[in-house]
Amino acid sequence: MHIATEPSPSPWAALSLRSVLVALGLGLAAAAALNPIFITPFPILLGRTVFLAMALLLTYVATGAVLQRLLPSRVPAWGRQTLQVVAVAVAAPIAAFIGATVSAGGSVGTVLDTPARMLGFLWIAAVALILGLVITAAALLREREHREAEQALQFALERSRLEKQALDARMNLLQAQIEPHFLFNTLANVQALVEAGSPRAAPVLASLIAYLRAAVPRLHDGVPTLGRELELVRAYLALMQMRMPDRLRFSVDVPAPLADRRFPAMALLTLVENAVRHGIDPAEDGGAIDVGGAVADDGTLRVWVADTGVGMADQAAPGTGLNNLRDRLAAFFGPGAILQLSESAPHGLRAELVIPQESAA
Repeated sequence: MHIATEPSPSPWAALSLRSVLVALGLGLAAAAALNPIFITPFPILLGRTVFLAMALLLTYVATGAVLQRLLPSRVPAWGRQTLQVVAVAVAAPIAAFIGATVSAGGSVGTVLDTPARMLGFLWIAAVALILGLVITAAALLREREHREAEQALQFALERSRLEKQALDARMNLLQAQIEPHFLFNTLANVQALVEAGSPRAAPVLASLIAYLRAAVPRLHDGVPTLGRELELVRAYLALMQMRMPDRLRFSVDVPAPLADRRFPAMALLTLVENAVRHGIDPAEDGGAIDVGGAVADDGTLRVWVADTGVGMADQAAPGTGLNNLRDRLAAFFGPGAILQLSESAPHGLRAELVIPQESAA
């Protein structure tokens, strides 16, 4: 990760409306402070102090722009700021002398040869140094605030990027764990038919090949949807029905408008596979699997898999598939998405995914 330890905002950012108003206010305050000891009319004195304040502000900003262009990027900010302070300190008496010369009608000699004007120049030069320090401090504070805000924004953007990368990596890891789990379980079913010498082994294997040919490319689809997940579920249940035609019945009833909803790949299929393996297979007479979905009145998306198998009491504790599914739901939709398991009467299990409206959108 690379983040600049000390961003360099444009030095012209210091020339803001706030800094100009501060300079004008300081010029007014300086004129009011000097007015009792000057015989110069107040409007003229105010013009000189305002001119000083604005000249010093422009000196600070312009010096910063020049130094940022000329100095190497490796020069720290405090080095550039020190040179700006020096430039303002040099400019203060120069600007004060220019103001005194203009006040004397443009005659340099008049300023130098008239004790009263020379004393006035020295007073204003001293005030100019104080003004320069105050204006510089205000500009440095403004620049620091700007730099801290920019740095905070950079950190926030970098943190957001890293969080997204971590989420993507976690999703990929969990999906990589689920895919072999599903594939190996399915191949184990085919192996059982082959070892039993069942004449159905060949057509079931052919169906499996056709299913995998359609399903595997979608496991890594960049935009997984509920509709695509339902296609896999139907293909899988058709394959399982071929394996045990007298023991498995199924239905898939999800409203068509929900097909475009974002939905993690293999999530619903994990529940269906769990229902077949732990619900229908152990049941002496088999059973039925119903897959459904709906949007509740509060906007919550609910998708469920209900079976009439042996039920929760006869099933083993949730394994890798369901644990990973809970993690994937939280990673995909946020902590509000949950998996609920409940028993169905007279026997069976209902597994329901509950996704809040703000997460399902």
